[in-house]
Amino acid sequence: MKKILNSVKILPLIAFLLVFAACSNDDDNTISIPEERNIVEVALGTPELTLLVQALQLADGDLVTVLTGDGPFTVLAPTNAAFTAFLNANGFTSLDDVPTDVLAQVLLNHVISSDITSGDLAAAGSGYASSNATNDSGLNLSLFFNTANGVRFNNVASVSEADIAASNGTVHIVDAVIGLPSLVDHAVANPSFTSLVTALGAADGDLIGILNGDGPFTVMAPDNDAFTTFLDGTPLGEVNTAALARILLNHVIVGSNVLSSDLINSGAGYTNTAALGAGGNAMSLYFNTSDGVTFNGISSVTAADVVGTNGVIHAVDAVIGIPTVVTFATADPNFSTLVEALTTLTPGTDFASILSRTSGSNADGINPDFTVFAPTNDAFDALGTIPGEVVLTQVLLHHVISEANVTSGDLNSPGDTTASTLNGDITVTLPGTGGNIANVTDGAGNSDIGIVAVDVQAGNGVIHVVNKVMLP
Repeated sequence: MKKILNSVKILPLIAFLLVFAACSNDDDNTISIPEERNIVEVALGTPELTLLVQALQLADGDLVTVLTGDGPFTVLAPTNAAFTAFLNANGFTSLDDVPTDVLAQVLLNHVISSDITSGDLAAAGSGYASSNATNDSGLNLSLFFNTANGVRFNNVASVSEADIAASNGTVHIVDAVIGLPSLVDHAVANPSFTSLVTALGAADGDLIGILNGDGPFTVMAPDNDAFTTFLDGTPLGEVNTAALARILLNHVIVGSNVLSSDLINSGAGYTNTAALGAGGNAMSLYFNTSDGVTFNGISSVTAADVVGTNGVIHAVDAVIGIPTVVTFATADPNFSTLVEALTTLTPGTDFASILSRTSGSNADGINPDFTVFAPTNDAFDALGTIPGEVVLTQVLLHHVISEANVTSGDLNSPGDTTASTLNGDITVTLPGTGGNIANVTDGAGNSDIGIVAVDVQAGNGVIHVVNKVMLP
């Protein structure tokens, strides 16, 4: 009995010694906490992303190293099934057949350089983010997201598993490879542009094919509300398809990616669109950034710099109709005094209606096309006092040539060109002096009038800007 009792007393001591020894061993080793995996490690550990890992290894640019970097990144990770569908749709038998530079751009179109969770996307509802893919001009391609029915990107890929946390960002698994979007792809993806897409398909000239071309193009894209206002109850199918094409082309700038920053840096000015104005000349488009970004004084940008493979889209809130010479005079604040002279100061002559004509023979004999020599505000200020209505009417008529779209290219250069206005002749001399593009001699013999800007092309005529008021 004594031995048994002694054994019972010894057992707690043995247990203590074992625990002490274990604690002593733990003191010799740091307790390790598993480190969070980076994005590449997440992909490596996910069986349905094996083709993504293979693609990252094959593509140009050492994307494996990039995505193991600090980030943060958001990666939209296509599944194996998504890659298989992508390869089949593009005629590739395996990832090895895809050009490595193309593969890199496609993969980069799934990478956003910020940490975006599904909650962030849901809070925004829809919109655009920039991917790491670039177009030929080096601009980062845009990604459209929409959470109206799950979370979709460019309307081709849905999130099947969201918010997989990584040490350098977040992974969302998607069910399709997101191809590199053209401008048409962006328009099709965004439900705000369904009317625009329908109009492009209905218009003459295969505009969808054109805007899927190489570009680059800058497109002012009217949203659905803009088309509703423009059509004013008329079904789109009843709009003349040739006229519709001309209107749509008046929203397209060819040959450049015009970003909102480019417009803001310029402040205001004119560019040309793909539409043709009077005389078959490229139509002008006036932009002004003094209060947002507006075009022709009627259409404002609501979403800027949506980048595709072949250009840039700016969403606008109004359809930009075919401008008349009055449109430009009204839109450009440099002509505010001219507009006042044509309207409130000469109520007996409806100059605004006359110069808005697009066809005719008219009873008064004043018919388009018009060539207008438009005095700036400074030109009117130089008069000191604007004359009364009777004299002012005759002065204004001296600035208009009817039934002729006379561009700078139609003038004798070098030399003189005499033209008949609605109230007497003027002579234009090229080249100009003192920084003028050309000089003008008016009906009163004043020869110090300068043309300072030329060829603002409207649908019913052309404007040249003069620095002094011409007198008959």
